[in-house]
Amino acid sequence: MVLRPIRVQAAADPVDVDDANYEVGTRSRSLWADAARRFFRHAPSVVSLVALLLVGLFAFTGHFFAAWTNAQVDWSVLGQVRLKGMPSFETGHYFGTDDLGRDLYARTVQGSQVSLTVGLVGAGIAVVVGTLYGAIAGYFGGRVDSIMMRLVDILLSIPYMFVLILLLVVFGRSMTMLFVGIGLISWLDMSRIVRGQTLSLKEKEFVEAARAGGAGHLTIILRHIIPNLLGIVVVYATLLVPQMILTESFISFLGLGVQEPLTSWGALISQGAGTVMYGTLWQLLFPLFFFIVTLFSFYFVGDGLRDALDPRDR
Repeated sequence: MVLRPIRVQAAADPVDVDDANYEVGTRSRSLWADAARRFFRHAPSVVSLVALLLVGLFAFTGHFFAAWTNAQVDWSVLGQVRLKGMPSFETGHYFGTDDLGRDLYARTVQGSQVSLTVGLVGAGIAVVVGTLYGAIAGYFGGRVDSIMMRLVDILLSIPYMFVLILLLVVFGRSMTMLFVGIGLISWLDMSRIVRGQTLSLKEKEFVEAARAGGAGHLTIILRHIIPNLLGIVVVYATLLVPQMILTESFISFLGLGVQEPLTSWGALISQGAGTVMYGTLWQLLFPLFFFIVTLFSFYFVGDGLRDALDPRDR
């Protein structure tokens, strides 16, 4: 039997873990910092975010540049809107006038304010009510969850638009009722999404640790469950805002939304569609442009947020 010498390699130099994993001057990023970095790498979302900022800037600062107020009538164009009511910087009607001689630029600014406010407030109401309702149902589970979710199923079976129109007809057509009607009906889908996420979150170790530490149910829901739902809530909220704007515009298109002297994108589109056959195309195109840009921008921003907050979905 021949014995062969075993070659023993020299041990490598000890590696400093800190030096290997971190470079000098670098810091670990939080979840939100990583999400922001991924979001700003998504070009369509960034362009859409800029477009939303410009629309918001137009809505809330555009009246400073208007030569006419939204209720002021230019008597010189009455009866000759097709000839004298066209867009013109000389007359101060940047977007032209409507059939009553009112400045379309000023009315589009006001319509942008109303539509964006309805969308944001309605989505805010839906997010708050739906998040709390779904988190409570998912956290307690059992009979409480069953009763609360059956109530949601019953409400979802009722035609959404019919209920909204009924509320506006019975209680009057006002901005307040529009906010309440849109917001308090649209929370149902949000509650189901939040409830499903809460069912998995309530079994996590940090919730068990909070229970062991003596935290109450309300404290656990508000301080541990809901903060961990912010990602999905933010994404759904960006998709909910255009839905609210679309609903308000449809209601206003039917003549049941905001009333004169207020206006909205839906009301302006309705008026423009009724007169476009007479050659006043600008009355339709300008409000329709802001409406379409806003809807698409919100959808692209929501898509970018979804990928940024949960890159596994990409």
